[in-house]
Amino acid sequence: MAGYVYIVTNHRRGTLYISVTSDLERRIFQHREAMTPGFTAKYGCNQLVWYEEHLSIGTAIQREKSLKRWYRQRKIELIEAMNPDWRDLYHELW
Repeated sequence: MAGYVYIVTNHRRGTLYISVTSDLERRIFQHREAMTPGFTAKYGCNQLVWYEEHLSIGTAIQREKSLKRWYRQRKIELIEAMNPDWRDLYHELW
């Protein structure tokens, strides 16, 4: 089963939230609709600004753990390498 690592934010260079899922479209929809209480709902992190597909959920989880150890600036550089304008990529998923 494929896995995805993704970063959502509340605005450009705002609060960053990194997570992993097997269904990126569904999970980002849940963030956008604040369907589950927690960090992303509290801080309004509902804009998909970066994601990466992996062949397995296991490798996606490993990558997520690695990214969470990075300093904030390095995460910003990762986002800007793929998405320099910090566009919400949600509608580009399909």
